[in-house]
Amino acid sequence: MKKSFSPLSNYKATRAAIGYVARKNATQSDYDRIGFMSGLEVHQQLDTREKLFCRCPGGIYQQDDDYDAEVIRHMRPTLSELGEYDGTALMEFKTRKEIIYRIKNPTTCTYEVDDTPPFPVNREAVDIAIQISLLKKLNIVGEVHITRKQYLDGSIPTGFQRTAIIGVEGEIELRNKKVRLIQLSLEEDSCREVSDIGHTRIYKTDRLGMPLIETVTYPDMVNPDEVAEACQVIRFLNRSSGRVRTGIGAARQDVNVSCRGGTRVEIKGVSRIRWIPELTHNEAFRQYALLHIRELLHDRIKNADAWAPVHKKLDPAEFPFRSRLLRGLRDEAMHLYGMVLPGFQGLLSHFTQPGKIFADEISDRLKVIACIEKPNMTHSEALKSTEPGEVFQALRKKLGAKSADAVLLFWGPAEDIPTGLETIEERCRMAFQGVPNETRKSYVDGTTIFERVLPGADRMYPDTDSAPIPLKDEDIERLGKNLPHTAIQAYLMMKKWGIPEDTYTYILKKNLFPLVQEIIEVLEEDPVFVGTLFGHRMKHVEGQLEPVAGFKYRQVFRLLRKLRDRGYDRELIKPMLPVLYEHPKMDFDSILTSIGFREMPEEEVLSNLAFLREKYRSIRHSPGEEAETNWLMGQLRSLALGNMELKTLRDRL
Repeated sequence: MKKSFSPLSNYKATRAAIGYVARKNATQSDYDRIGFMSGLEVHQQLDTREKLFCRCPGGIYQQDDDYDAEVIRHMRPTLSELGEYDGTALMEFKTRKEIIYRIKNPTTCTYEVDDTPPFPVNREAVDIAIQISLLKKLNIVGEVHITRKQYLDGSIPTGFQRTAIIGVEGEIELRNKKVRLIQLSLEEDSCREVSDIGHTRIYKTDRLGMPLIETVTYPDMVNPDEVAEACQVIRFLNRSSGRVRTGIGAARQDVNVSCRGGTRVEIKGVSRIRWIPELTHNEAFRQYALLHIRELLHDRIKNADAWAPVHKKLDPAEFPFRSRLLRGLRDEAMHLYGMVLPGFQGLLSHFTQPGKIFADEISDRLKVIACIEKPNMTHSEALKSTEPGEVFQALRKKLGAKSADAVLLFWGPAEDIPTGLETIEERCRMAFQGVPNETRKSYVDGTTIFERVLPGADRMYPDTDSAPIPLKDEDIERLGKNLPHTAIQAYLMMKKWGIPEDTYTYILKKNLFPLVQEIIEVLEEDPVFVGTLFGHRMKHVEGQLEPVAGFKYRQVFRLLRKLRDRGYDRELIKPMLPVLYEHPKMDFDSILTSIGFREMPEEEVLSNLAFLREKYRSIRHSPGEEAETNWLMGQLRSLALGNMELKTLRDRL
């Protein structure tokens, strides 16, 4: 008996056909098999007083409903000097987007809408970029040239970003290899997106023009964990300068991924390093799945150039759909169209990413290019399991579909239908080529969706409004003095000290290594104690309490020194940390009072020992000397803290 087709069974079968492996089970041999390759573009805002090419303040952010005016812009492509249109510009033009910029007077000026020439570049930002380039062993350029880079998604009102290369051809060290760096650039940040619904996209301009560095690597990473590690090292090097902004939105990375036979796909704006392994893993296998679809198509259709879909407008009332969505299209003033995709039977439910199929590749583009909000389509492989058999057959007959063909239904407002038809055909034709060049947006679950076409190679050109900036050798030498520890140097030092590795990420991420080193060397504290004090205790405090303005990590140094000078046990700092974090202006003695500390000699700490032993024997549940000692430690710990070392207390007990 012939087994009936279902989208789920086909999804599972095609996932197995390409040899998809969940990341937690993947090995290097799996990545070698598909030819995994990845590079990074890591962006970090610089902590400067002003923006890069104007004198507006940097780092002042507006609330969602806090703005003084709006500027509206529409995209219109123009021919280049060679008589060609940029592919990204054409795609954006098709969307018929209305771009709205919400402006707050203190953070915006006429430069940002290209009504005023740029001011001289912010030299504070240039100096910081040079220092960070030296940390990454980049060769500093002799002269800084400002160029314009096209930005056609609307995130920069002028349509271009001013950028300049500061350093070239450097390297960073991972635990087991070196990763080559192409360059470090200094550029102005783009707007913050508020929403993107239908034909309207809204931005806030407070971030626009803030100095930003971009570190670009070669595609030297051969597995997802290496990509995350390289990103971590770059971020640590940036932070170790002490001159970059931190917090939400201050750092983000674009991740470039490909597999053997695929092409470079850019995952834009990944804000969390911990998302990178899953994203890169799934993107490499998505490309591998698209290459499998290409093979199947070429086996079925010998003349790809002659391939063409057929479409027809449908009346929803003609078919007794079970789906409430399809039945209600007429009430929603939506037009329904059917398309026959010759030779595509079974491919629309082909696995691409966990929980996603090839049909999603089409639906995502309908959302972005045709601006038809989801749900915007369904297809024969889904209809076969959701609609009655007679409806399914009536649809195929109406559209003239053959057994090897797939049927796709999509709907939208009348004015978006032409773009929708063109978008579906274009994406299906791309399937014959394999993997399209594109940028994709990341989701927390490790999957991605189409965002836009990758810009062309000729998107950069000289900025005639800005003069070149010579860099003197003596200035570079001055900036190269007293460079902070690099992340790898700090890592090796902490490893030598025996500090637990699960504290490294927090210490380096917060740029606390110089403080940790100072406490160890100046106060002669035990490295393991200092490392866990920050990497475990301080991290826990920050996770439990709301941050308070005024707290500085350096206050921990002063607290430890005060404890040492008073002769109190260092363990007392642990209950003091939460109080210090919430009340950074509270003096030392007040903090002691707030945690209930009372200075007493060791004998007074142990004065109730006989009573406690008798009490334990009356209530004990666990026999043995060790159980009794542990219980007594719990009873006396708060009295002992600051008055005697806990190890001494245990020895006495």
